[in-house]
Amino acid sequence: MAGEGLLRELAPQVLGALVRRYGHFDTAEDAVQEALLAAATQWPEQGVPDDPRAWLITVAARRLTDLLRAEQARRRREDTVAARALPDDWLAPAADQPAGASDDTLILLFMCCHPSLTPDSQIALTLRAVGGLTTAEIARAFMVSEATMTRRITRAKQRVKDSGLPFRLPRAAERAERLGVVLHVLYLIFNEGYASTSGPDLHRAEPAAEAIRLARMVHRLLPGDAEVAGLLALMLLTDARSPARTGPDGALIPMAEQDRGRWNAAYIAEGVELVTGALSRGTPGPYQLQAAIAALHDEAPTAEETDWPQITALYELLMRISGNPMVALNHAVAVAMAHGPRAGLDRLERLQDDDRVSGDHRLHAVRAHLLEMAGDLAGARQAYEEAAGRAMSLPQQRYLHARAARLSAEPDVPQRDPDPTQPAP
Repeated sequence: MAGEGLLRELAPQVLGALVRRYGHFDTAEDAVQEALLAAATQWPEQGVPDDPRAWLITVAARRLTDLLRAEQARRRREDTVAARALPDDWLAPAADQPAGASDDTLILLFMCCHPSLTPDSQIALTLRAVGGLTTAEIARAFMVSEATMTRRITRAKQRVKDSGLPFRLPRAAERAERLGVVLHVLYLIFNEGYASTSGPDLHRAEPAAEAIRLARMVHRLLPGDAEVAGLLALMLLTDARSPARTGPDGALIPMAEQDRGRWNAAYIAEGVELVTGALSRGTPGPYQLQAAIAALHDEAPTAEETDWPQITALYELLMRISGNPMVALNHAVAVAMAHGPRAGLDRLERLQDDDRVSGDHRLHAVRAHLLEMAGDLAGARQAYEEAAGRAMSLPQQRYLHARAARLSAEPDVPQRDPDPTQPAP
């Protein structure tokens, strides 16, 4: 579809503009979706307009007016009409006027993290409205059915609507309450772009770029917050490897085999500077620790020169403040690289009964790598196939099947090291 990346980038900006101007969060989202559909249909034939954002806002505002009028006609009660004034009756600034210093998308981000919502609902609503993820993608992230997630997002939008929340950035005290969820949501959006959970592509540039853009905005809003700086650094240091993660055919390339000359040196330099400054401000939080780990990977001239003992130590610090099993999984990889595959496999045994990770393809993929390193090629082949059967991303499936097939074809050539899993949220 022509302009798909542009539409993904503009969608939260248009939604933010409509909610700022008209309110009616749920109806505004419907109107925006119809405007995006109109753009996807018309732009390939007519060309992208000079100001695509204003075009989308105009079309969405007209559709919003139609939707509100239809609702008023159905209800036909004076109090409902008064509560749901038509867009022309509002006195807020025009939706298509240039955004001020604070982007509407940033306001929308904090709005979706309203304290009246449960943490899961905050994350789900933000991923849908700001991150542009589909309901199915969000459902997979939460490990629930799509129908369950649809109901959850619908209830969240209704609560935001009922709260009467003004469309503005929250005050300082409110920001502090919502910041943790905001950062977590941005991290999830970034991860869905950097390593797509499903579909034909390993990397989706638009969600990753949007998460970095929003993280920069939050950093400008809160320049003294070390965890905000840590998250931005983590995104930059991780995304810096994107150019080398896939081959010409889209196949996954493990970190140890990547051409490090293709990594984004500017992102690495910026990320290192950010995390270095953040770590100097006191006790580090989880995003700072993950960024420090990413910096050690990125600064190593070769895979063999990676400082695995220091990475192991950082993961041990991270495990003290995070109960996320992905942290323990990454720690097992680091232990294997620092102390040998059997030490890593011993760590993995502790995760086998953890329901949060036991069904995840990454646990089986790491086990396969470590068994391969240890010389148990039959066990490694079986674990690779198990991981491939659980992976939902086509490039990951192909990569894991290829590793299993290569062991069958060349049983006496074990690989040198595993590809570390991406940082845990």
